[in-house]
Amino acid sequence: MKKFTLMLLGLSFLITACGGEKEAKTAKESNTIKIGATAPLTGPVAIYGVTATNGSKLAMEEINKNGGILGKQVEFLVLDSKGDATEAITAYNRLVDEGIVAFIGDAPSKPTLAIAEVAAQDKMPMITPTGTQFNITEAGPNVFRVCFTDPYQGVILANLAKKNLGAKTVAILVNNSSDYSDGVTKAFLEEANKLGLKIVAKEGYAEGDKDFRAQLTKVASANPDVLVIPDYYEQAALISTQAREVGVKSTLIGPDGWDGVAKALDPSSYKAIENSYFTNHYSLEDKNEKVQNFVKAYKAKYNEEPSSFAALSYDAAYIMKDAIEKAGSTDKEAIVKAMKGIEFDGVTGHLKFDDKNNPVKAVTVLKIVNGNYTFDSVIQPE
Repeated sequence: MKKFTLMLLGLSFLITACGGEKEAKTAKESNTIKIGATAPLTGPVAIYGVTATNGSKLAMEEINKNGGILGKQVEFLVLDSKGDATEAITAYNRLVDEGIVAFIGDAPSKPTLAIAEVAAQDKMPMITPTGTQFNITEAGPNVFRVCFTDPYQGVILANLAKKNLGAKTVAILVNNSSDYSDGVTKAFLEEANKLGLKIVAKEGYAEGDKDFRAQLTKVASANPDVLVIPDYYEQAALISTQAREVGVKSTLIGPDGWDGVAKALDPSSYKAIENSYFTNHYSLEDKNEKVQNFVKAYKAKYNEEPSSFAALSYDAAYIMKDAIEKAGSTDKEAIVKAMKGIEFDGVTGHLKFDDKNNPVKAVTVLKIVNGNYTFDSVIQPE
């Protein structure tokens, strides 16, 4: 009987101890706000994910240093999506299990859309810094973005060709395997027709192609004033080099996926992209104090200049902070409601959201000179 009593006392002590641990853990968790993020930290598009994550991490460190959000420190949880839709959903679900109240991510459009469709079911406040595919925000009223969309860039590129560069004839080389390239292309062609630009060549290729000389030879024979290359920097670097090899003299232009094109080339090949233009989200040369403070802080921490992905992710973190503080709680519906009314002045410019949760903002145009991305102009939304 005595032994049985001791066993009961021991069990009671164990339950009390476990309960105490649980209460202590709950108390500890209540002093933090968990925000999650995913990005491709490994794999073929890791260059985008790493720099994007660096931007949001820098912002979260600053936020915590300045008192956190609603008086609580932010626990920022980042997982690798590997640039893959299935991996991205798995990573997002792990973050939900960890108790996040808001989500920032992903980097490329495909995994971002996959997560958005799941996050919409969870009613999770979500903002993608860099997912430009148009239908991402159509997944649900809780999904927002900081970057402009693929079609928006297509419109801007057509106006750049016509109004800024004085082009009369244009050609376009499209990646038929890419939603990103296709989205930019369709909008560009539609706007080009409105502006009276003559399309003298439209050529295509598939993902993974390395030789574009056949298509570019046709472009060279058409001799357009401007050649549009709506793809990411790796392909843009290859195509630009081969374009010059086969005699294309056109001015080359492209969307924000070009950010990084100079790094993909040896300096001896910079002549291939000399005096090319691409749309982007901000310029390192912008004298705005907020921009220069960000650039200085980023370079001090990571020993490199911040890409547009870093700047967009930095802004995304601060927009989420503002939304949570405006909501006054971590209630998901309250955060989403607050986000819809946000007007934000960030590194990538002044932003407000339209009725589809897409940003209304200006586009920065960069000109490549000696491998450097120099500020050319800003095109305001009409």
